[in-house]
Amino acid sequence: MKHVKIILGFLLITVSCHVSRNSASQPAPIGKETIFHLSKEEIKEGYNVLFDGTSMSQWTSNTDEYVLENGCIVMYPKSGYGNLYTKEEFDNFILRFEFLLTPEANNGLGLRHKMVTTQSGYDGMELQILDNESPIYKDLKPYQYHGSVYGWIPAKRGFLKPAGEWNYQEVIADGDHITVILNGTVIVDGNLREATKDSPADRIPASLFYKKGHIAFLGHDSVVKFRNIRIKELKD
Repeated sequence: MKHVKIILGFLLITVSCHVSRNSASQPAPIGKETIFHLSKEEIKEGYNVLFDGTSMSQWTSNTDEYVLENGCIVMYPKSGYGNLYTKEEFDNFILRFEFLLTPEANNGLGLRHKMVTTQSGYDGMELQILDNESPIYKDLKPYQYHGSVYGWIPAKRGFLKPAGEWNYQEVIADGDHITVILNGTVIVDGNLREATKDSPADRIPASLFYKKGHIAFLGHDSVVKFRNIRIKELKD
């Protein structure tokens, strides 16, 4: 099954990286690459580009499995797991990006994450990135499906596009409040303190409440593509 999944992923991953209709910003094609540019509105609002399709210079760590390909960051699993981090740390922000899942794909979006130097590991909040409709995931807990604050705040389902199609996602991390907007629909609107208030203190990971850290893509043995990544830092 693992080999079938990866082969299907490789087939889907050959799709070129063009801008989706959900993005107001415009790319300019150069050969096989696509340069992503912020829209006038995003420039005015204070967004900065984290990945423009031509360079991974703002990212670090697992650049062996996460590679630049046709205007995308593509995760091609080798060891099975591995994390890619922004070089910069962020506290409160609005993150916008697009992603494409292959069949049965599983990844994660780390927020305020600490950099883990081992082959695999996690030290921060994680939002699930998952091919929800794959039969192998039919028995997951509600807080394990796409967009959920993993283990704590479940996301609404039914708004993820099928594997092989591009999705547009916006994540707002403002203090303890986390909002996730998927393809124009709010699928998470929750507070970390509220979500954990009835749990024993010794079961609540301190990493859930880190004030600042890296944004990360957390690999899970799947081919996944990312593009057009930008961020706006929220000021007090």
